[in-house]
Amino acid sequence: MENTKRSSAQPVLVVGSVAFDAIKTPTDGNNRILGGSATYGAVASSFFAPTRLVGVVGNDFSEADIARLKGRGIDLEGLQIDQSGETFFWSGVYGENFATRQTLETRLNVFAHFKPTLPAEYKSSPYALLGNIQPSLQSMVLDQLTAGSFTVADTMNLWIDHARPDLLALLPRVSLFILNDEEAHQLTGEANVYLAGPKLQSLGPKIVLIKKGAHGAVLFHPEGLFSIPAYPVTRVADPTGAGDSFAGALVGCLAAAHDTSIATMRRAVAFATVTASLTVESLGIDRLEQAGWEEIDRRYAALIKLTTIGCS
Repeated sequence: MENTKRSSAQPVLVVGSVAFDAIKTPTDGNNRILGGSATYGAVASSFFAPTRLVGVVGNDFSEADIARLKGRGIDLEGLQIDQSGETFFWSGVYGENFATRQTLETRLNVFAHFKPTLPAEYKSSPYALLGNIQPSLQSMVLDQLTAGSFTVADTMNLWIDHARPDLLALLPRVSLFILNDEEAHQLTGEANVYLAGPKLQSLGPKIVLIKKGAHGAVLFHPEGLFSIPAYPVTRVADPTGAGDSFAGALVGCLAAAHDTSIATMRRAVAFATVTASLTVESLGIDRLEQAGWEEIDRRYAALIKLTTIGCS
C-alpha cells in the first residue's frame, strides 16, 4: 500500500538539521542517536511521498548513517558533507514523566556554516517543509523555490525570542505555519489557542496548525476549524523529534493527495498524529522505521474510530 501511495505522490523537499543526539530519559538513554529536524521530517514524509533532504553533516557521518536514510528512499543529492568538522550535536536529559527537558550541550559544528543550497531539480519541488532552523535560513530556501510551491514552516521558542523580526518577515511567505501551544502563546500573547490561531493567520500564513502535545492539535484553515486528540500512547520512551515527524508526515500526506483542501488537511493531520505517536515510543527513529506503513495505517484507522461519534 505504501508503494502505491508513493508512486502517485508529488515530491517533498525537507530542509533542516541533521544531527547526532545524546539523550537520557527516565527509561532509556543513548549517546549516539541519529536525529535533527530534517532527519525526523524526511523519514516521516518518506512513508507517503518521494522525499528530498537538504542539510549538512560532518566527517563523523558514516556510510551506515547515509544508508539508513537511503533505505527509506530519501533523495540525498542535497545533503552536504563538510569534511572540515563534525556533525551538529545535541545532548539533553528528560525529567520524571517527561515534564521537563534540560539541554546539557549543543555543538553546532559544521551546521554553524550551513547555507541551504537546492540542487536544480529540487527548486521546483511542489511541497516543501522548512524544519525549525533559523528563519533566515528558511527564507534562503524560499528564495530558491519556484513560485507555486506549498511551503510549510516549523519554528521553536529560540527563534521567537532571538530572531523574531526574521520570523515575522518569513510568515507572509509560507502557506502553512506549524508551532506548539506554548510557542503560539509566546508569539501572540494569547494563552487560548482558539484566539492565538486567528492572530497567527493575520501575520501572513493562510493555514496555521497549533500542536498541543499529548492533547492533540488544532488546525486553522480558511475553510474551517479542525481539532483532533493525540493517539493514545501507553509508553513514552523519547519525545524528541515527535513534532518534526508530525510535520513530515503532514506534508507527505498532502503531497500524496496533491491537495490542500480542509478535507485532505484533516486526513493529513490524523496521519501526522499517528506517525508522531510511533516516534515517541523509542529513542530516535527506531520505532518509526521498524513499525513501517502497516502500523501507521492501523493506527490511523484506530484514531478515526476513536474520534467518530457514530450516532444519527
